[in-house]
Amino acid sequence: MNELTGRCSFNGYNRAMPPTSEPGRSVSSRLLQVLFAFRPGHTRLTLAGLARRTGMPQATVRRLAIELVAAGALDRASDGALTVGTRLWQLGALAPLTEPLRTVALPFMEDLSTALQQHVQLAVLEGGEAVIVERLSTPSAVGLVSQVGGGLPLHCSAVGKVLLAHGDAGLFDALVERGLDRFTPQTIIDPVRLRRELGDCRRTGTAIVREELTPGADSVATRIMDVEGRVVAALSVVVRSGSVSLTAAVPSVVTSGLGISRRLGWNPNVGVRDGNNCRSFNGDRGSAHTR
Repeated sequence: MNELTGRCSFNGYNRAMPPTSEPGRSVSSRLLQVLFAFRPGHTRLTLAGLARRTGMPQATVRRLAIELVAAGALDRASDGALTVGTRLWQLGALAPLTEPLRTVALPFMEDLSTALQQHVQLAVLEGGEAVIVERLSTPSAVGLVSQVGGGLPLHCSAVGKVLLAHGDAGLFDALVERGLDRFTPQTIIDPVRLRRELGDCRRTGTAIVREELTPGADSVATRIMDVEGRVVAALSVVVRSGSVSLTAAVPSVVTSGLGISRRLGWNPNVGVRDGNNCRSFNGDRGSAHTR
C-alpha cells in the first residue's frame, strides 16, 4: 500500500475533535476523525489532504487509512485517492431516522417534483445546520450549489428556518452568538426580525424564503413530525425566483408534509412539539391554538 500518496487541499467543514497529538486519544477517535474528513464536494482525498484536514502526521494517517481500506470503510483509487467505501455507505443507510424517513418521503417528493417540475428536498437538523438527505430535481430547475449530504444555514434557508423554529431556544441563541452570515442583500441577519419569522413558522408550520441564500432562488418549506409530534425533518420546494407563486405552492407542500408525517405515525391529536417540548394542535391545518 505504499502507493497511498498524493496531494489534495481540503478546506471544508471541520469536526470539533481534539488534536490527534493530544495525549490519551484513542485509536477509534482517530479513525473517526479520518472518516469525518470526507464531506460533500470533497469526496476524494489523498493522504496529504487527510493529514492537513485532521492535523495528524501523514504516517499516522497512512496507517489508519490502510486499516480503513482493509475493512471496506474506505476505497482506494488507482491514483491513490481515497473515497468513502461501499461498506461504510451501507452502514450509513441503516441510520434509524434518515432511511425510514427517505423511504416514506420519496413517493410524496416524486409527486411534488412531477407536479411542479422544481427541486424538492428533504432535510434534517444536524450539527447546527440543515443537512439535505434527499433531493429530486428536474433539468429545468434553478441551479443550486448545495447537494445531498451537504448542509444549509438555518437562518436563511426555508428548511433551515422550519428546523430552527422547532428547535430549542439554545439553538437560536447559539446561532445568534456565532453571528448570522449575510449571503445576499435579502438575508435576514437581524435577530429580532428572525425570531419574529420563526414564531410565524411555528404557528403556520411553513417558511418562505425569497433569495435569502441564493440569488434567483426562492423556497417554501414545511415541517414533518414523528409519532410523538416532534419535528424531525423539513420538506421544501426550491424554485427560480418569479417562476412559481410560492403562496400557491404552499398547500401542495404542506399536504405532502402532513402525508409523510402520518406515514411516520403522527396524527393531529398528538399536536406538534418544539425543541422545548411545547405542544401545539390543529397540525392538519398548519396552525396552533396553544404553545
